Amino acid sequence: MSRHTSLKVGGPADILAHPVNLEDLVELINGCRKRNLPLLVMGGGTNTLVKDSGIRGMVVVLSKGFDKIKQKSPANGQTVITAMAGARLGSLCAFAARQGLKGLNFATGIPGSVGGAILMNAGTASGCMGDILTSLTILTSRGKKMTFGRDRLRFDYRNLSGITGSDENLESAVILEGSFGLQPFDIHVLQKKARALMRERMKKQPVGLPGAGCFFKNPRTGKSAGRLMEEAGLKGKRIGGAQVSTVHANFIVNRDNACAADILALMENAQQTVFKKCNVRLQPEVKIVGI
Repeated sequence: MSRHTSLKVGGPADILAHPVNLEDLVELINGCRKRNLPLLVMGGGTNTLVKDSGIRGMVVVLSKGFDKIKQKSPANGQTVITAMAGARLGSLCAFAARQGLKGLNFATGIPGSVGGAILMNAGTASGCMGDILTSLTILTSRGKKMTFGRDRLRFDYRNLSGITGSDENLESAVILEGSFGLQPFDIHVLQKKARALMRERMKKQPVGLPGAGCFFKNPRTGKSAGRLMEEAGLKGKRIGGAQVSTVHANFIVNRDNACAADILALMENAQQTVFKKCNVRLQPEVKIVGI
């Protein structure tokens, strides 16, 4: 799985599948259910840490055939863009900017796929996916396609927590696509702002090394995870090939052929150090999977 995650670590999956259409995906899900096989669905693998022993069962990667982005006709002063789960979040942001539609600039520079961004309610201090999502289409664990409006979706900090009035378990469902309500705006101004945001991110975040974006969730109150890590003296801390970034302390990077165990050991060391010095328990934002 090191070939399919941005951290470049992780052992093998028993089965890796790349469905190219909905029919393929339904067949794979039904096959796993009938055979009682564990199933993990991934997009870009940018927010995932796979353990060194790998993943039992099937991993489905939604990168081929699930990356389409389209624009719907404007209504009520709002334009809706629909993006499939496997589309890159960066591609969605660029598409919106080219169409002169504002609302997605907060996501400029956030890595990952649209499906993962929705599931994690990705965002910054300027906004999050739950703010602009108008509807969500999923494939249930029984292979049924269902669409829910924004009023049915419950979002928490960095999490899509559930669907009101439905007993569908999002952990076993597959996000197929999301629709986003955006506002018309000057194209040149949008693109200029996007370039400025990207330059700012490039200055403040590590580039050129495998990573997974922000590693820990920010506490609900008080200082950010990065600030707590820095004050705890963790910038530059290394265990094996893993390192807390010297640029931004809330990034753990694969500095020198790290294995997953290196990253997990560094994560646990950081949690213990921050709790001891700051009395705050940091929770990982990165999804840890495998055995």
